[in-house]
Amino acid sequence: MARYRKSNINPKRFDRSQIKIILIILPLALFMLLPIVFIFSHAFKPMDELFAYPPRFFVARPALDNFYKLFKTTSTSAVPIGRYVFNTLMVTLVVVIGSVLISTFAAFALSKLRFRGKFTLMEINNAALMFVPVSVMIPRYLIINALGLIDTYLALILPVLAMPVCLFLIKQFTDQVPDSLIEAAYIEGASDFKVYQKIVLPLIKPAVATGAILSFQQVWGDIMSSAYYISNETLRTLPFFMNTLTSISNTIAGQGMAAAAGLIMFVPNLLLFIILQSNVMNTMAHSGLK
Repeated sequence: MARYRKSNINPKRFDRSQIKIILIILPLALFMLLPIVFIFSHAFKPMDELFAYPPRFFVARPALDNFYKLFKTTSTSAVPIGRYVFNTLMVTLVVVIGSVLISTFAAFALSKLRFRGKFTLMEINNAALMFVPVSVMIPRYLIINALGLIDTYLALILPVLAMPVCLFLIKQFTDQVPDSLIEAAYIEGASDFKVYQKIVLPLIKPAVATGAILSFQQVWGDIMSSAYYISNETLRTLPFFMNTLTSISNTIAGQGMAAAAGLIMFVPNLLLFIILQSNVMNTMAHSGLK
């Protein structure tokens, strides 16, 4: 009997005991899927459906008019759209790699190394979680201006390299790496960097993937940095350019382009999450455990 009950707790294949769980989770999953469906549906709506009353959730006659008008408008821009794409990809790549490296280095030090003040540093990081980006926009601008970084790529990169939430998640995950394993490596003569590289980093891959997603989402759709720190149009990013196109006027065509641009900016986030979703779930399930 005990063996039967144990096999039913988490069966490897479909079991009738899972039906009640599916009946509860499936409606919730479909409900949470609605915003994604709306983004795709809204982008393909023709003009008469975009402004139909009462509003329609699903598109009745899908069309590519919004995308055609968006790409036609971008072709008339003084700066080629390829320049905005290059700026966005370059800044995103540097920020994702840099923030992950900084967070993993700091998480390893705060979790496994012994030095004075590490608990204070962690509390400062936790306190930083309470501040939204808008609340620090003015002091951030003053610092960037004082450093002479206005109208440079560094103005888009440096402010978002440090991510408190990314450090918090990776540090909590690093806490679960057995201390005995690290002590054994030190006995064998491994340095701190070797322990980080060969032992800690492979064991916290799920947290690293989650940190990469969070960093990507923060920088991919960032409009404020280009608006506040950049006046040279050739240095601005694709999200800012898309937002400029769709907010030039409140015309009907502008609303259609806004729907198409929203889908274009959303798809990379969706694909990245789908690819790394198992790592994200693993991180969220274990980041609060000791």
